[in-house]
Amino acid sequence: MVEPPAAEQPSIGRLLADARVAAGLTVDQVSAATRVRVPIVHGIESDDYSHCGGDVYARGHIRVLAKAVGVDGDQLVARYDADHGGAPAPRRATPLLDTGPIKVTDHRRPNWTAAMMLAIAAVVGMIGFTLFSDDSTEAGVGAASEPLPSTAAAPVTASAQPPAPAPSAAIAAAPVDKVTVKLVAEKGKSWVTAKDGKGKSLFSNNLDSGQDQTFTDPSKIALVIGNAGAVHVYVNGKDLGPAGTDGQVVHLTYTPGDPQAG
Repeated sequence: MVEPPAAEQPSIGRLLADARVAAGLTVDQVSAATRVRVPIVHGIESDDYSHCGGDVYARGHIRVLAKAVGVDGDQLVARYDADHGGAPAPRRATPLLDTGPIKVTDHRRPNWTAAMMLAIAAVVGMIGFTLFSDDSTEAGVGAASEPLPSTAAAPVTASAQPPAPAPSAAIAAAPVDKVTVKLVAEKGKSWVTAKDGKGKSLFSNNLDSGQDQTFTDPSKIALVIGNAGAVHVYVNGKDLGPAGTDGQVVHLTYTPGDPQAG
């Protein structure tokens, strides 16, 4: 059988499309099997290779599409090369730059020069030390009978800081025309409420061990103290001792002048 002239042969795209139809495949099926996007398949079957991204990708797409529909991909690629200026020339490998053998310095070799310098320095040091020791011994023979200066340390003068004032002394400095109450939690935690002469709340909270609170008012301080045995009371400069007994809840009121619990 005589093959028709090249001008009468169907195009690459027409051959692929006819083979796909003969195989009973749709464009979507071919696209799914080859992972070539549907617009590219349509374009190649129409001999439009603009969506392929270049000749290299076009050859690859033609080869995988031909394999999917059962035609000779190499023959179609050869036709594509003939229609598009031939196959690309192989790229020459770029020769690597020969920089010569790499010289490796063996750092493990002993540095005899440095070792010799260290040895000489050690010998010189020993000679100098010996001479210095001999001179020091001779100089010290005549000085041994001289009395050494006294090295007794001077007596340390105690700090002249005055002792911290007692809580009662600090309260005594409060104005005499007002009532001043200081509460100190000495033996544990206690709950305390304090109000001034007008009934305004001054404090309402726990007083932890070691904490203290001071209240001042022109007319009156009213207190409610829980666990009274844990709280020490100072009023108008006087130490009144514990507010009560352990676990006791007391109600106390103090006014200016000589402290008397109300």
